[in-house]
Amino acid sequence: MHIVSPPPNRPRIAPLAVLPVFFDLVDKRVIAIGGSEPATWKIELLAAAGAHVQVLAPVEDWCDALIALAESGAVAGTISLVDCHWAPSDLSGAAMAVADIEDDAEAEAFVEAAQRQGVPYNVIDRPAFCQFQFGAIVNRSPLVIGISTAGAAPILGQAVRRRIETLLPTTLTAWAQLAQRLRGDVMEKLAAGPQRRAFWERLVERAFGDTAPCADDFDIDAICEAPPTGRVTLVGAGPGDADLLTIKAVRALQSADVILFDDLVSSEVLEMARREARRMLVGKRAARDSCKQEDINAMMLSLARQGKHVVRLKSGDPMIFGRAGEEIEMLERHGIAVTVVPGVTAALALASRLGLSLTHRDHAQSVRFVTGHSRQGVLPDTLNWQALSDPATTSVYYMSRRTLPQIVDQLTAQGMAPCTPAVIAGNVGRADEQVWRGTVGEAVAAVTAFPLSAPTIFAVGNALAERHLAVQAVAVSA
Repeated sequence: MHIVSPPPNRPRIAPLAVLPVFFDLVDKRVIAIGGSEPATWKIELLAAAGAHVQVLAPVEDWCDALIALAESGAVAGTISLVDCHWAPSDLSGAAMAVADIEDDAEAEAFVEAAQRQGVPYNVIDRPAFCQFQFGAIVNRSPLVIGISTAGAAPILGQAVRRRIETLLPTTLTAWAQLAQRLRGDVMEKLAAGPQRRAFWERLVERAFGDTAPCADDFDIDAICEAPPTGRVTLVGAGPGDADLLTIKAVRALQSADVILFDDLVSSEVLEMARREARRMLVGKRAARDSCKQEDINAMMLSLARQGKHVVRLKSGDPMIFGRAGEEIEMLERHGIAVTVVPGVTAALALASRLGLSLTHRDHAQSVRFVTGHSRQGVLPDTLNWQALSDPATTSVYYMSRRTLPQIVDQLTAQGMAPCTPAVIAGNVGRADEQVWRGTVGEAVAAVTAFPLSAPTIFAVGNALAERHLAVQAVAVSA
Protein backbone atom coordinates (compact mmCIF):
# COMPACT_ATOMS: atom_id res chain seq x y z
CA MET A 1 0.00 0.00 0.00
CA HIS A 2 1.35 3.38 -0.99
CA ILE A 3 0.28 6.33 1.19
CA VAL A 4 0.52 9.79 -0.34
CA SER A 5 1.37 12.45 2.23
CA PRO A 6 0.08 16.02 1.88
CA PRO A 7 2.63 18.65 0.83
CA PRO A 8 4.61 20.22 3.68
CA ASN A 9 2.75 22.97 5.61
CA ARG A 10 -0.52 22.08 3.86
CA PRO A 11 -2.59 19.89 6.19
CA ARG A 12 -5.45 18.03 4.58
CA ILE A 13 -7.77 19.38 7.28
CA ALA A 14 -7.40 22.31 9.65
CA PRO A 15 -7.21 21.61 13.41
CA LEU A 16 -10.54 20.71 15.06
CA ALA A 17 -11.47 21.84 18.56
CA VAL A 18 -13.72 18.78 18.83
CA LEU A 19 -14.53 15.81 16.62
CA PRO A 20 -18.17 15.77 15.46
CA VAL A 21 -19.59 12.27 15.83
CA PHE A 22 -23.11 10.85 15.85
CA PHE A 23 -24.23 8.15 18.30
CA ASP A 24 -26.73 5.46 17.33
CA LEU A 25 -28.83 5.19 20.50
CA VAL A 26 -31.82 3.26 19.17
CA ASP A 27 -32.85 0.68 21.80
CA LYS A 28 -29.75 1.52 23.86
CA ARG A 29 -29.86 2.07 27.63
CA VAL A 30 -28.82 5.56 28.71
CA ILE A 31 -28.49 6.81 32.29
CA ALA A 32 -29.62 10.34 33.19
CA ILE A 33 -28.95 11.67 36.68
CA GLY A 34 -31.12 14.54 37.89
CA GLY A 35 -34.67 15.70 37.32
CA SER A 36 -34.20 19.42 36.67
CA GLU A 37 -35.32 21.35 33.59
CA PRO A 38 -31.78 21.38 32.09
CA ALA A 39 -31.65 17.61 32.59
CA THR A 40 -35.12 17.24 31.03
CA TRP A 41 -34.00 18.91 27.82
CA LYS A 42 -31.10 16.46 27.47
CA ILE A 43 -33.38 13.54 28.38
CA GLU A 44 -35.82 14.54 25.65
CA LEU A 45 -32.98 14.65 23.09
CA LEU A 46 -31.75 11.21 24.12
CA ALA A 47 -35.23 9.70 23.97
CA ALA A 48 -35.88 11.39 20.60
CA ALA A 49 -32.84 9.46 19.33
CA GLY A 50 -34.56 6.20 20.30
CA ALA A 51 -32.77 5.55 23.61
CA HIS A 52 -34.28 3.91 26.66
CA VAL A 53 -33.51 6.62 29.20
CA GLN A 54 -33.38 5.63 32.87
CA VAL A 55 -33.65 8.76 35.03
CA LEU A 56 -32.17 8.43 38.53
CA ALA A 57 -33.21 11.17 40.95
CA PRO A 58 -35.20 11.56 44.20
CA VAL A 59 -38.87 12.17 43.41
CA GLU A 60 -38.75 15.62 45.02
CA ASP A 61 -36.23 16.64 42.34
CA TRP A 62 -38.49 15.74 39.41
CA CYS A 63 -39.64 18.91 37.67
CA ASP A 64 -43.11 19.17 36.15
CA ALA A 65 -41.69 19.20 32.62
CA LEU A 66 -39.89 15.89 33.24
CA ILE A 67 -43.00 14.20 34.59
CA ALA A 68 -45.09 15.46 31.67
CA LEU A 69 -42.47 14.27 29.16
CA ALA A 70 -42.27 10.80 30.70
CA GLU A 71 -46.05 10.43 30.71
CA SER A 72 -46.58 11.80 27.19
CA GLY A 73 -44.90 9.01 25.26
CA ALA A 74 -44.25 11.59 22.53
CA VAL A 75 -40.63 10.55 21.85
CA ALA A 76 -39.20 7.67 19.87
CA GLY A 77 -37.54 6.01 22.88
CA THR A 78 -38.76 5.48 26.42
CA ILE A 79 -38.26 7.36 29.68
CA SER A 80 -38.43 5.65 33.07
CA LEU A 81 -38.25 7.66 36.30
CA VAL A 82 -36.55 5.96 39.25
CA ASP A 83 -36.89 7.50 42.73
CA CYS A 84 -33.35 7.00 44.00
CA HIS A 85 -29.88 8.46 44.30
CA TRP A 86 -27.45 7.18 41.72
CA ALA A 87 -24.67 4.69 42.43
CA PRO A 88 -21.54 3.89 40.36
CA SER A 89 -22.90 0.43 39.56
CA ASP A 90 -25.90 2.04 37.77
CA LEU A 91 -23.62 2.97 34.88
CA SER A 92 -22.67 -0.62 34.11
CA GLY A 93 -23.64 -1.56 30.55
CA ALA A 94 -24.99 1.91 29.67
CA ALA A 95 -24.37 3.34 26.20
CA MET A 96 -24.06 6.85 27.61
CA ALA A 97 -24.43 8.73 30.89
CA VAL A 98 -25.58 12.32 31.43
CA ALA A 99 -25.82 14.10 34.78
CA ASP A 100 -26.95 17.41 36.21
CA ILE A 101 -24.54 17.72 39.16
CA GLU A 102 -23.38 20.95 40.77
CA ASP A 103 -21.10 19.59 43.52
CA ASP A 104 -17.51 19.12 42.30
CA ALA A 105 -16.83 16.06 44.43
CA GLU A 106 -19.97 14.29 43.18
CA ALA A 107 -19.17 15.29 39.59
CA GLU A 108 -15.68 13.82 39.95
CA ALA A 109 -17.16 10.60 41.36
CA PHE A 110 -19.56 10.41 38.40
CA VAL A 111 -16.72 10.89 35.90
CA GLU A 112 -14.57 8.28 37.64
CA ALA A 113 -17.44 5.75 37.60
CA ALA A 114 -18.14 6.39 33.91
CA GLN A 115 -14.48 6.03 32.99
CA ARG A 116 -14.21 2.80 34.94
CA GLN A 117 -17.22 1.39 33.07
CA GLY A 118 -16.08 2.74 29.69
CA VAL A 119 -19.25 4.85 29.34
CA PRO A 120 -19.21 8.22 27.48
CA TYR A 121 -20.17 10.92 29.98
CA ASN A 122 -21.42 14.48 30.17
CA VAL A 123 -22.09 16.74 33.16
CA ILE A 124 -24.52 19.37 31.94
CA ASP A 125 -23.03 22.85 31.47
CA ARG A 126 -19.72 21.80 33.04
CA PRO A 127 -17.18 21.27 30.22
CA ALA A 128 -14.40 20.20 32.61
CA PHE A 129 -16.45 17.11 33.47
CA CYS A 130 -17.48 16.18 29.93
CA GLN A 131 -16.08 13.60 27.55
CA PHE A 132 -18.55 14.72 24.89
CA GLN A 133 -20.74 17.77 24.41
CA PHE A 134 -24.24 18.46 23.15
CA GLY A 135 -24.28 20.94 20.29
CA ALA A 136 -27.04 22.95 18.69
CA ILE A 137 -29.12 20.76 16.38
CA VAL A 138 -30.90 21.27 13.07
CA ASN A 139 -33.38 18.42 12.82
CA ARG A 140 -34.43 17.19 9.39
CA SER A 141 -34.08 13.58 10.49
CA PRO A 142 -32.67 11.37 9.14
CA LEU A 143 -30.68 14.44 8.08
CA VAL A 144 -29.30 15.82 11.34
CA ILE A 145 -26.85 18.70 11.63
CA GLY A 146 -24.86 19.25 14.82
CA ILE A 147 -23.16 22.56 15.61
CA SER A 148 -20.47 23.00 18.26
CA THR A 149 -18.34 25.87 19.49
CA ALA A 150 -16.48 23.54 21.89
CA GLY A 151 -18.23 25.30 24.75
CA ALA A 152 -16.68 28.65 23.88
CA ALA A 153 -19.83 30.44 22.69
CA PRO A 154 -23.10 28.47 22.89
CA ILE A 155 -25.13 31.53 21.88
CA LEU A 156 -23.09 31.77 18.68
CA GLY A 157 -23.84 28.12 17.99
CA GLN A 158 -27.55 28.80 18.41
CA ALA A 159 -27.32 31.77 16.02
CA VAL A 160 -25.65 29.55 13.43
CA ARG A 161 -28.40 26.98 13.91
CA ARG A 162 -31.06 29.63 13.25
CA ARG A 163 -29.28 30.70 10.06
CA ILE A 164 -29.09 27.12 8.80
CA GLU A 165 -32.74 26.55 9.71
CA THR A 166 -33.75 29.34 7.36
CA LEU A 167 -31.87 27.75 4.46
CA LEU A 168 -33.21 24.22 4.77
CA PRO A 169 -36.86 23.58 3.85
CA THR A 170 -38.79 21.37 6.25
CA THR A 171 -39.58 19.06 3.33
CA LEU A 172 -35.97 17.85 3.49
CA THR A 173 -37.10 15.40 6.15
CA ALA A 174 -39.35 13.62 3.66
CA TRP A 175 -36.65 13.69 0.97
CA ALA A 176 -34.02 12.26 3.34
CA GLN A 177 -36.44 9.53 4.36
CA LEU A 178 -37.10 8.74 0.70
CA ALA A 179 -33.36 8.56 0.00
CA GLN A 180 -33.02 6.19 2.92
CA ARG A 181 -35.71 3.91 1.50
CA LEU A 182 -34.29 4.01 -2.03
CA ARG A 183 -30.67 3.47 -1.11
CA GLY A 184 -30.77 -0.33 -1.38
CA ASP A 185 -32.47 -0.29 -4.78
CA VAL A 186 -30.06 2.34 -6.08
CA MET A 187 -27.07 0.25 -5.00
CA GLU A 188 -28.58 -2.79 -6.71
CA LYS A 189 -29.81 -1.24 -9.99
CA LEU A 190 -27.28 1.49 -10.75
CA ALA A 191 -23.58 1.03 -11.40
CA ALA A 192 -21.14 2.76 -9.09
CA GLY A 193 -19.70 5.95 -10.49
CA PRO A 194 -21.32 8.45 -12.88
CA GLN A 195 -24.69 6.69 -13.15
CA ARG A 196 -25.25 6.40 -9.42
CA ARG A 197 -23.97 9.92 -8.79
CA ALA A 198 -26.29 11.33 -11.49
CA PHE A 199 -29.27 9.76 -9.75
CA TRP A 200 -28.43 11.24 -6.36
CA GLU A 201 -27.73 14.66 -7.89
CA ARG A 202 -31.13 14.66 -9.56
CA LEU A 203 -32.83 13.68 -6.32
CA VAL A 204 -30.97 16.39 -4.40
CA GLU A 205 -31.97 18.98 -7.02
CA ARG A 206 -35.61 18.17 -6.36
CA ALA A 207 -35.10 18.05 -2.59
CA PHE A 208 -34.25 21.74 -2.37
CA GLY A 209 -37.58 22.81 -3.81
CA ASP A 210 -40.61 23.57 -1.69
CA THR A 211 -42.54 20.36 -2.25
CA ALA A 212 -42.41 16.97 -0.57
CA PRO A 213 -41.64 13.88 -2.65
CA CYS A 214 -44.25 11.46 -3.88
CA ALA A 215 -42.71 8.03 -3.47
CA ASP A 216 -45.22 6.34 -5.79
CA ASP A 217 -44.14 8.53 -8.70
CA PHE A 218 -40.41 8.29 -8.00
CA ASP A 219 -39.02 5.78 -10.47
CA ILE A 220 -35.27 5.16 -10.27
CA ASP A 221 -34.86 4.33 -13.95
CA ALA A 222 -37.08 7.18 -15.14
CA ILE A 223 -35.31 9.88 -13.16
CA CYS A 224 -31.98 8.89 -14.69
CA GLU A 225 -33.28 8.62 -18.23
CA ALA A 226 -35.41 11.78 -18.26
CA PRO A 227 -33.65 14.94 -19.43
CA PRO A 228 -33.11 17.55 -16.72
CA THR A 229 -35.96 20.04 -16.39
CA GLY A 230 -34.96 23.68 -16.33
CA ARG A 231 -36.80 26.42 -14.50
CA VAL A 232 -36.56 30.13 -13.78
CA THR A 233 -37.10 31.91 -10.48
CA LEU A 234 -37.56 35.68 -10.42
CA VAL A 235 -36.14 36.81 -7.09
CA GLY A 236 -36.48 40.19 -5.40
CA ALA A 237 -33.09 41.23 -4.03
CA GLY A 238 -34.49 44.12 -2.01
CA PRO A 239 -32.85 47.55 -1.94
CA GLY A 240 -29.35 46.26 -1.15
CA ASP A 241 -29.19 45.13 2.47
CA ALA A 242 -28.74 41.34 2.44
CA ASP A 243 -30.54 41.07 5.80
CA LEU A 244 -33.76 42.15 4.04
CA LEU A 245 -33.78 39.07 1.79
CA THR A 246 -36.64 36.67 2.43
CA ILE A 247 -35.89 33.10 3.49
CA LYS A 248 -37.33 31.88 0.20
CA ALA A 249 -35.01 34.22 -1.72
CA VAL A 250 -31.95 32.84 0.06
CA ARG A 251 -33.07 29.28 -0.69
CA ALA A 252 -33.44 30.14 -4.37
CA LEU A 253 -29.96 31.66 -4.47
CA GLN A 254 -28.54 28.60 -2.72
CA SER A 255 -30.04 26.24 -5.32
CA ALA A 256 -29.28 28.28 -8.46
CA ASP A 257 -27.11 27.04 -11.31
CA VAL A 258 -26.98 30.44 -13.00
CA ILE A 259 -27.79 33.91 -11.61
CA LEU A 260 -28.66 36.74 -13.99
CA PHE A 261 -28.47 39.84 -11.84
CA ASP A 262 -29.26 43.50 -12.25
CA ASP A 263 -26.65 46.23 -11.99
CA LEU A 264 -28.28 47.47 -8.76
CA VAL A 265 -27.99 44.16 -6.89
CA SER A 266 -25.46 44.55 -4.08
CA SER A 267 -22.40 42.35 -3.60
CA GLU A 268 -23.71 41.46 -0.12
CA VAL A 269 -26.79 39.89 -1.68
CA LEU A 270 -24.72 37.97 -4.23
CA GLU A 271 -22.63 36.57 -1.38
CA MET A 272 -25.71 34.64 -0.27
CA ALA A 273 -25.66 32.60 -3.48
CA ARG A 274 -24.27 29.11 -3.97
CA ARG A 275 -20.53 29.34 -4.62
CA GLU A 276 -20.73 27.13 -7.69
CA ALA A 277 -23.45 29.20 -9.34
CA ARG A 278 -22.45 31.09 -12.49
CA ARG A 279 -23.11 34.82 -12.11
CA MET A 280 -23.91 37.01 -15.09
CA LEU A 281 -24.49 40.76 -14.99
CA VAL A 282 -27.40 41.77 -17.21
CA GLY A 283 -28.14 45.18 -15.74
CA LYS A 284 -29.85 48.00 -17.59
CA ARG A 285 -28.79 51.50 -16.53
CA ALA A 286 -29.47 54.92 -18.01
CA ALA A 287 -26.69 56.45 -20.12
CA ARG A 288 -24.73 53.16 -20.17
CA ASP A 289 -24.25 50.25 -22.51
CA SER A 290 -26.85 47.76 -21.33
CA CYS A 291 -28.23 44.34 -22.09
CA LYS A 292 -31.36 44.48 -24.22
CA GLN A 293 -34.43 42.84 -22.75
CA GLU A 294 -34.61 40.57 -25.79
CA ASP A 295 -31.08 39.32 -25.05
CA ILE A 296 -31.96 38.64 -21.41
CA ASN A 297 -35.06 36.74 -22.46
CA ALA A 298 -33.06 34.63 -24.92
CA MET A 299 -30.43 33.92 -22.26
CA MET A 300 -32.99 32.75 -19.70
CA LEU A 301 -34.71 30.55 -22.26
CA SER A 302 -31.47 28.98 -23.49
CA LEU A 303 -30.18 28.21 -19.99
CA ALA A 304 -33.49 26.80 -18.80
CA ARG A 305 -33.64 24.53 -21.86
CA GLN A 306 -30.25 23.17 -20.79
CA GLY A 307 -31.88 21.99 -17.56
CA LYS A 308 -30.49 24.81 -15.42
CA HIS A 309 -32.15 26.47 -12.47
CA VAL A 310 -31.91 30.11 -13.50
CA VAL A 311 -32.39 32.83 -10.89
CA ARG A 312 -33.27 36.22 -12.37
CA LEU A 313 -32.18 38.46 -9.51
CA LYS A 314 -33.82 41.87 -9.56
CA SER A 315 -33.28 44.85 -7.28
CA GLY A 316 -36.22 45.59 -4.98
CA ASP A 317 -39.34 43.60 -5.85
CA PRO A 318 -39.52 41.85 -9.25
CA MET A 319 -43.09 43.01 -9.83
CA ILE A 320 -42.49 46.73 -9.18
CA PHE A 321 -41.21 48.64 -12.25
CA GLY A 322 -39.23 45.72 -13.61
CA ARG A 323 -39.77 43.65 -16.71
CA ALA A 324 -41.12 40.67 -14.77
CA GLY A 325 -44.41 40.62 -16.67
CA GLU A 326 -42.66 40.43 -20.03
CA GLU A 327 -40.26 37.75 -18.79
CA ILE A 328 -43.00 35.58 -17.26
CA GLU A 329 -45.09 35.78 -20.41
CA MET A 330 -42.13 34.80 -22.62
CA LEU A 331 -41.08 31.85 -20.42
CA GLU A 332 -44.59 30.45 -20.07
CA ARG A 333 -45.12 30.75 -23.81
CA HIS A 334 -42.13 28.43 -24.28
CA GLY A 335 -43.23 25.99 -21.59
CA ILE A 336 -40.62 26.96 -18.98
CA ALA A 337 -41.73 26.78 -15.35
CA VAL A 338 -41.34 30.13 -13.62
CA THR A 339 -41.95 31.25 -10.05
CA VAL A 340 -41.63 34.61 -8.32
CA VAL A 341 -40.09 35.39 -4.93
CA PRO A 342 -41.09 38.88 -3.74
CA GLY A 343 -38.61 41.36 -2.32
CA VAL A 344 -38.65 44.55 -0.27
CA THR A 345 -39.23 47.45 -2.62
CA ALA A 346 -37.27 50.69 -2.10
CA ALA A 347 -40.26 52.75 -0.93
CA LEU A 348 -41.00 50.34 1.93
CA ALA A 349 -37.33 50.12 2.90
CA LEU A 350 -37.14 53.91 3.02
CA ALA A 351 -40.30 54.18 5.15
CA SER A 352 -38.86 51.70 7.66
CA ARG A 353 -35.49 53.44 7.63
CA LEU A 354 -37.11 56.80 8.52
CA GLY A 355 -39.78 55.41 10.81
CA LEU A 356 -42.52 56.85 8.61
CA SER A 357 -45.91 55.36 7.93
CA LEU A 358 -46.73 55.95 4.27
CA THR A 359 -50.41 55.62 5.14
CA HIS A 360 -50.56 57.39 8.52
CA ARG A 361 -54.30 57.37 9.17
CA ASP A 362 -54.38 61.07 10.12
CA HIS A 363 -52.53 62.25 7.01
CA ALA A 364 -52.74 59.77 4.11
CA GLN A 365 -55.41 57.35 3.01
CA SER A 366 -53.53 55.76 0.12
CA VAL A 367 -50.07 55.26 -1.35
CA ARG A 368 -48.94 55.19 -4.98
CA PHE A 369 -45.80 53.87 -6.62
CA VAL A 370 -45.20 55.91 -9.77
CA THR A 371 -42.59 55.45 -12.49
CA GLY A 372 -40.34 58.47 -12.91
CA HIS A 373 -39.54 57.83 -16.55
CA SER A 374 -40.85 56.08 -19.63
CA ARG A 375 -39.07 53.87 -22.18
CA GLN A 376 -37.73 57.09 -23.72
CA GLY A 377 -36.22 58.25 -20.41
CA VAL A 378 -38.70 61.11 -19.90
CA LEU A 379 -41.86 61.43 -17.83
CA PRO A 380 -44.68 59.21 -19.12
CA ASP A 381 -47.42 61.25 -20.77
CA THR A 382 -50.16 59.05 -19.27
CA LEU A 383 -49.79 60.09 -15.63
CA ASN A 384 -52.82 61.69 -13.96
CA TRP A 385 -51.18 64.72 -12.41
CA GLN A 386 -54.41 66.03 -10.94
CA ALA A 387 -54.78 62.85 -8.86
CA LEU A 388 -51.07 62.78 -8.01
CA SER A 389 -51.18 66.32 -6.65
CA ASP A 390 -53.40 65.23 -3.73
CA PRO A 391 -51.22 65.58 -0.59
CA ALA A 392 -53.43 63.07 1.26
CA THR A 393 -51.96 60.40 -1.01
CA THR A 394 -48.32 59.45 -0.46
CA SER A 395 -46.75 59.22 -3.91
CA VAL A 396 -43.35 57.63 -4.46
CA TYR A 397 -41.65 58.26 -7.82
CA TYR A 398 -39.13 55.62 -8.79
CA MET A 399 -36.13 56.29 -11.07
CA SER A 400 -36.74 60.01 -10.74
CA ARG A 401 -33.26 61.54 -10.45
CA ARG A 402 -33.35 63.21 -13.87
CA THR A 403 -37.06 63.94 -14.05
CA LEU A 404 -37.61 65.34 -10.54
CA PRO A 405 -37.75 68.99 -11.70
CA GLN A 406 -40.49 68.11 -14.21
CA ILE A 407 -42.38 66.17 -11.55
CA VAL A 408 -42.34 69.19 -9.25
CA ASP A 409 -43.49 71.46 -12.10
CA GLN A 410 -46.43 69.16 -12.86
CA LEU A 411 -47.48 68.84 -9.20
CA THR A 412 -47.35 72.55 -8.44
CA ALA A 413 -49.15 73.34 -11.70
CA GLN A 414 -52.03 71.20 -10.43
CA GLY A 415 -52.15 73.13 -7.15
CA MET A 416 -49.89 71.12 -4.78
CA ALA A 417 -48.52 73.51 -2.17
CA PRO A 418 -44.73 74.03 -2.28
CA CYS A 419 -44.68 73.39 1.49
CA THR A 420 -45.89 69.79 1.01
CA PRO A 421 -43.43 67.41 2.75
CA ALA A 422 -40.99 65.57 0.48
CA VAL A 423 -38.16 63.04 0.71
CA ILE A 424 -35.39 62.27 -1.79
CA ALA A 425 -33.42 59.05 -1.29
CA GLY A 426 -30.63 57.44 -3.25
CA ASN A 427 -29.05 54.01 -2.83
CA VAL A 428 -31.60 53.04 -0.19
CA GLY A 429 -30.42 50.26 2.08
CA ARG A 430 -26.76 50.51 1.06
CA ALA A 431 -23.66 51.80 2.81
CA ASP A 432 -23.70 54.92 0.59
CA GLU A 433 -27.38 55.65 1.22
CA GLN A 434 -28.27 59.33 0.84
CA VAL A 435 -31.48 60.84 2.22
CA TRP A 436 -32.82 64.40 2.14
CA ARG A 437 -36.01 65.62 3.83
CA GLY A 438 -37.73 68.91 3.13
CA THR A 439 -40.55 70.26 0.99
CA VAL A 440 -41.64 70.01 -2.63
CA GLY A 441 -40.56 73.61 -3.17
CA GLU A 442 -37.01 72.83 -2.00
CA ALA A 443 -36.63 69.50 -3.80
CA VAL A 444 -35.36 70.77 -7.18
CA ALA A 445 -32.35 72.43 -5.59
CA ALA A 446 -31.75 69.49 -3.22
CA VAL A 447 -31.68 66.79 -5.90
CA THR A 448 -28.55 68.27 -7.49
CA ALA A 449 -26.58 66.78 -4.59
CA PHE A 450 -27.55 63.28 -5.71
CA PRO A 451 -25.36 61.53 -8.33
CA LEU A 452 -27.02 60.96 -11.67
CA SER A 453 -26.03 57.28 -11.52
CA ALA A 454 -27.63 56.63 -8.11
CA PRO A 455 -31.01 54.84 -8.06
CA THR A 456 -33.18 57.62 -6.67
CA ILE A 457 -36.75 57.83 -5.42
CA PHE A 458 -38.78 60.96 -4.72
CA ALA A 459 -41.65 60.79 -2.23
CA VAL A 460 -44.25 63.48 -1.53
CA GLY A 461 -47.28 63.79 0.74
CA ASN A 462 -48.48 64.99 4.13
CA ALA A 463 -47.57 61.69 5.82
CA LEU A 464 -43.87 62.43 5.30
CA ALA A 465 -43.67 65.47 7.61
CA GLU A 466 -41.24 65.11 10.52
CA ARG A 467 -43.49 67.33 12.65
CA HIS A 468 -46.01 64.49 13.04
CA LEU A 469 -43.62 62.68 15.33
CA ALA A 470 -43.14 65.80 17.43
CA VAL A 471 -46.89 66.42 17.62
CA GLN A 472 -47.48 62.86 18.80
CA ALA A 473 -44.79 63.20 21.45
CA VAL A 474 -46.37 66.40 22.80
CA ALA A 475 -49.80 64.76 22.88
CA VAL A 476 -48.47 61.83 24.90
CA SER A 477 -46.69 64.05 27.41
CA ALA A 478 -49.80 66.20 27.83
